[in-house]
Amino acid sequence: MTVFSAILVKPEGLTPVSPKRRKHAAWPSWSPTTLAAYLLLACLGTAQAQVQIPTAQQVATAAGQEADILNIQTDGNAELPSFVQVQQTWQSSARWLLDRTGTRIQRIRTDFNARRGDWVALADVSPALLHAVLLTEDKHFYEHSGVDWGAVGAAAWGNLWNERTRGASTITMQLAGLLHENLRARAGGRSWGQKWRQLWLSRELEDTWSKAQILEAYLNLVPFRGEIIGIDALSRSLFNKAAHGLDMREAAIAAALLRAPNASVARLSERACQVLQQAQSPWGNDCKAVALFTEAALRNRHYDAESGIAPHFARYAMRQWSAAHPNTQLPEQLPSTLDARIQTHALHSLQLHLNALQGRNVQDGAAIVLDNATGNVLAWVGSSGQALSQADQVDSVLAMRQPGSTLKPFLYAQALAEHRLTAASLLNDSPAKIPTQYGIYAPENYDQGYKGWVSVRQALGSSLNIPAVRTLLMVSPEAFSAQLRLLGFSLPEPSGYYGYSLALGGVDVSLLQLTNAYRSFANGGLRSDVHTHNRSFAKHPFRPRNTKRTSRTRLARKRRFPCG
Repeated sequence: MTVFSAILVKPEGLTPVSPKRRKHAAWPSWSPTTLAAYLLLACLGTAQAQVQIPTAQQVATAAGQEADILNIQTDGNAELPSFVQVQQTWQSSARWLLDRTGTRIQRIRTDFNARRGDWVALADVSPALLHAVLLTEDKHFYEHSGVDWGAVGAAAWGNLWNERTRGASTITMQLAGLLHENLRARAGGRSWGQKWRQLWLSRELEDTWSKAQILEAYLNLVPFRGEIIGIDALSRSLFNKAAHGLDMREAAIAAALLRAPNASVARLSERACQVLQQAQSPWGNDCKAVALFTEAALRNRHYDAESGIAPHFARYAMRQWSAAHPNTQLPEQLPSTLDARIQTHALHSLQLHLNALQGRNVQDGAAIVLDNATGNVLAWVGSSGQALSQADQVDSVLAMRQPGSTLKPFLYAQALAEHRLTAASLLNDSPAKIPTQYGIYAPENYDQGYKGWVSVRQALGSSLNIPAVRTLLMVSPEAFSAQLRLLGFSLPEPSGYYGYSLALGGVDVSLLQLTNAYRSFANGGLRSDVHTHNRSFAKHPFRPRNTKRTSRTRLARKRRFPCG
């Protein structure tokens, strides 16, 4: 354990100088120890508009109060993390959804307390930005060992005579303040003890980290403006580009934000122009143009909360993952079963069809593609997007709507399984009036016509309504609703609530439930759950047993659903 102690010696014979006579007063005959102690206090103190030189008693009292604070241990609470630890614990404010090949296809913001992007390696940072940051924040970064004693002396002298000077904090010192919880800047500034600890820890950083690591971590951890933290979030929010693409003008604005993140636009543009002039950039010759460019950049917010081709699926997959891992943080990159090529094709196909149907009261659509064998989701388009939809945030794959005639295949399959019908059986497509407890139910076909006696094949192929209702009379609404529940449909009401309209889709289901139920036909009657993440696949086949019309259909979980 390394221990460092600093002791402030009580000055003797210190004669205070009146602030009004400060500029003309002769330097008092202080001992070297007294002078060193006072310069340390002047350096570590906060510069204010009116600074009074403390008396000898005030210096001694301050030294006694800070004596314990300045005993710094470099392990325990004072120990700084390694570069690898900082890099590994970095968390972006967004999460990425990966397709089944590991390609990023959707970004979703999950943390709205701060805007952080990806960790950017130093090699991926624009040289113009590196030049501007070092020019404004730490000109001697590659020369000092954590503390620029020349800048410390200049700051101490300025504080002593109440002169406005550049701060003495190096990039290493700023990084130490960002890494150590107790040293982070707060309202009112840091205390003398905190500033001394910052000096010492910056030396530790230089001993254990390389210069490249210090500069890389600083650029990724430093706050810029508002909620923006790190160079990736800044470059994407203000300039809509990655950090490696920043030019000198954009780099100057970034450097100006480091010095005064919440300054006015006028002050920032003035500072940015000064940076360009220091860098001898041609853009520094026209400060008015720089001001206009700075104002436009600060109004930009290009970094949207989400971007990609699968926003609805990403939100659903993340909810599913969180439900399955309640005590685990959502990973920064979430693998999924989605196929980027199929997803893109499904999205473009939906948009193409909606464009063709404009003017026909078709507002939006959805599409989903499932792997029949595994149940993996290959494509999930919950909406056509902002260009065509007025409710693009609504996930129509999960929205509950009446399915219409799409339930008829399940009804006929159940009738075939119970040997009530065959594919060649004849059904009467003629006017029907069915008495119910609510009155007479009189279904009609879509074309309001009648075909007479038709086979089951013809009735299903033509999607005739009346033959379907007659089939439901044979099966019973109770048995059919039980079958639909086993297929994965969530019917919230009791079986008798839906009545004979159940044959014509008189119940709310989602597109996800309907598509997954149709997989049972492709799999020879086997039914399984839908998967959004790669996992082992377990099938749950089922099949209804033969029952009489009046009996209640009971379906075992592991039975086969007949395909007819």
